[in-house]
Amino acid sequence: MERKEARAVNKELRMRGAILKAVLPSYTKKKFVFFNKVTNALFKGNALTSMVEYNQIYIDREDGTKLRVCVYKPKTKYKNAIGLLWLHGGGYAMGAPEQDIVFIKEFMKKTNCVVVSPDYTLSVEKPYPAAIDDCYTALKWLKENADELNVNSSKLFVGGDSAGGGLTAALSILARDKGEVSIAFQMPLYPMLDPRQTESSKNNNAPVWNTKSNINAWKIYLGDLYGKDNIPKYASPAFETDFTGLPPTLTYVGDIEPFLDETKVYAENLKNAGVPIQFKIFKGCFHGFDIVAGKTKIGKEAKCFLLEGFDYATKHFSKPQPK
Repeated sequence: MERKEARAVNKELRMRGAILKAVLPSYTKKKFVFFNKVTNALFKGNALTSMVEYNQIYIDREDGTKLRVCVYKPKTKYKNAIGLLWLHGGGYAMGAPEQDIVFIKEFMKKTNCVVVSPDYTLSVEKPYPAAIDDCYTALKWLKENADELNVNSSKLFVGGDSAGGGLTAALSILARDKGEVSIAFQMPLYPMLDPRQTESSKNNNAPVWNTKSNINAWKIYLGDLYGKDNIPKYASPAFETDFTGLPPTLTYVGDIEPFLDETKVYAENLKNAGVPIQFKIFKGCFHGFDIVAGKTKIGKEAKCFLLEGFDYATKHFSKPQPK
């Protein structure tokens, strides 16, 4: 057992954690590609729920190619909805929008919202900036089609888990800097923010995501930029130095996972910049604990924290779109 697991794993998570470590010790590029094939077979094109109206659309990128976007709308009549852009996780290297249907259903059950989730370009296909460019394209599409979607354009939210959390943070910085789209609230959950090794990401052998997986994923995502001192803040939000003007934020992280330190620093920087923030650290929890152990007490506690914070944001945060 390596140093980062010296602290006890939450007792509810120990069995799942042990199984996950045994089945998948770490990710390599070959494993990222393999799991993408599995994800495509299991999830793509399948809403996996009868609760919501699910559609796939294809929107134009600047280079003339098409970006697949999943749109989830309430089946009942609605108006003036929250417009939530949701970005899936997967180390920037794997995954698809449909894999996060559990998150999406919970948001839609909690409050009146439409969820838009892009099938952004994965790093095993193209490195940075392909993914963030796709996310920004989807954000602009959400703004431009707010009326058609019955979405309140002053209540555009962005969220995501893991790499999706990193893209959420990067997209919020990019949107602020460009000044074309206003984001009213962001939810970067246990976000993947910093390719540099922190104390929590060194020698970390926790389940689901560890040091080896993290290094491999960042190398693929950054390509030739990996290890450089001038990594763009839109690739790694940890390189941002000005946190003013960023949207109110909710985030949480487990205390035995690699992203603990970078999430703490990010939250502190937002707080020091005067950004309203809700932040919680869950003791004994590894990466993605709320997904792999959502029915445990600690998993339900994380879900409650997320949904109550989301509900609060829908009632208190808005930001008109620039003219």
